[in-house]
Amino acid sequence: MSNYPKAQIFDFRTSDSRTQLLAWRKQAAGRKLVFTNGVFDILHRGHVEYLTKAGELGDLLVIGLNSDASVRRLKGEHRPIQQEEDRAVILASLKCVDAVVYFDEDTPLELITFLLPDILTKGADYTIKDIAGSDVVLANGGKVLTIDLVEGRSTSNAIEKIVTRYGER
Repeated sequence: MSNYPKAQIFDFRTSDSRTQLLAWRKQAAGRKLVFTNGVFDILHRGHVEYLTKAGELGDLLVIGLNSDASVRRLKGEHRPIQQEEDRAVILASLKCVDAVVYFDEDTPLELITFLLPDILTKGADYTIKDIAGSDVVLANGGKVLTIDLVEGRSTSNAIEKIVTRYGER
């Protein structure tokens, strides 16, 4: 039996997967659940360091992953570079990740309300009040934390570098 990918992958868009996610969450009762979300297109050092730090805050790390449709609405028609399934498998293969959940909305508020994580994290480029679901987590007795980002590391920077170096070929 393969251990690849390591983490569970759920699809919040389907009722069957929501049922499985709820069962997974119930099995995790008593363990500190950390939640973060994002596009995670072209995984880079900044992502890995951020996710590692987020995972160290609790017992289980769940990543809410924007679906392809959500990414296109948020980032434009040329994104994502990698399709959602590829992004999910890459993330689910990281040691620090325990579950990846696709969501189709522009923010993960509905998913956060469903999971009620103990800790909600985003990069330090967000203020706590601007983090989707922060009010829900805080009202449920959880914590909302920001994590410092690795300067100069972003998917946008990587895309710009690729276009600059290879765009005229």
